[in-house]
Amino acid sequence: MRIRKGALACVAALALVTSLAACGGGGSGSAVISDDAKVDTTNGLVVDGEVIADQTTYDAAKKQTLTLYTSYQEANQKAFNAAFTADTGIKVEFVRDVTNKLSERVRSEAGAGKLAADVIITSDFAVADDFNKEGIWEPYTAAPVKGQDDLLLDGGAFTKFANVAVTFAFNTQQVPKESAPTSWKDLLKPEYAGKIGITTGTAGGSSIALNRFIQEKVDPDYWTKMAALRPKIFDSGGERQQALARGELAVATAGTAAVNVAVVKDQAPIDYVVPKEGLVLFSFFIGKSATAKNTEAAKVFLNYALSKRGQKVITQVGDYSVRADVDPPVAVGRKLPALGSDQVWVMPAEGEVEHGKADAAIWKAAFGR
Repeated sequence: MRIRKGALACVAALALVTSLAACGGGGSGSAVISDDAKVDTTNGLVVDGEVIADQTTYDAAKKQTLTLYTSYQEANQKAFNAAFTADTGIKVEFVRDVTNKLSERVRSEAGAGKLAADVIITSDFAVADDFNKEGIWEPYTAAPVKGQDDLLLDGGAFTKFANVAVTFAFNTQQVPKESAPTSWKDLLKPEYAGKIGITTGTAGGSSIALNRFIQEKVDPDYWTKMAALRPKIFDSGGERQQALARGELAVATAGTAAVNVAVVKDQAPIDYVVPKEGLVLFSFFIGKSATAKNTEAAKVFLNYALSKRGQKVITQVGDYSVRADVDPPVAVGRKLPALGSDQVWVMPAEGEVEHGKADAAIWKAAFGR
């Protein structure tokens, strides 16, 4: 048995975690995952007492390099990949892009018979559902969640991977903590005119969930009122957060995990808020490609991702686990509210299909794009 020494092993693992051209640069996220995993490789792969792979699967997987296509936030994905490589010894190459562009790439490559991904992670239930109809997924149920039907979608074609929390954040050099906004409605104050950052509200799970939450819990005319304040609109959450950290914005919509990684890893002068109306949770989905070339590595990755260890890594990054036996995340040193509390609003996966287009149309009408 060997014990992975958290942050130190993650630093070493980064030599094995590489990225393809679409990913861009950035840091490792090595300081984010700081605890130890007990890894036993005497008979396959067992992590923290949970079987991840039998001997035959693990022996094959160790010789492979996993190719991952993902729309999970880049810094968060890097931190997760580093922990995976440190715990398993399996290398990861990944392509990261926003959901709509990534789905276009997946479909284009699949249509040409050249899909390179072994595993795909997406934030849009409708996209994941369409992938199943188009034969892009190969159904695979990760061993740690067998029998947990609430996590298995379309008969096990794909699985919930993480529950991501959307809120807003502020630049601590621009906005004193004592006067920071505490509710979604506070963002509509005139003092934030031209100083607010948001992302395009027409694609991806975060936009779909936030749009629905705004309609149900805040104000049906919220986006029209927001548009009057001339917010800066970004195509990706990464660009928006960089602008916030640089002080180009006072406040911006944000993910708790992205803020956590930026503060811990880069000491970014930003902080998040748990609004009075609540955090907004939506799911990322994960599955095995039907054309996976590194089948064993893909199975190990999926098993690890849904193991208790893998889900604890997600909560250390700052997102919520999809497993009920894993505690809520801690972000910037603060424990987030428990699922089921009145401070957490959860977007049902099927609700994305029901409301997504209509809510996006409201956003488009407000911002004229």
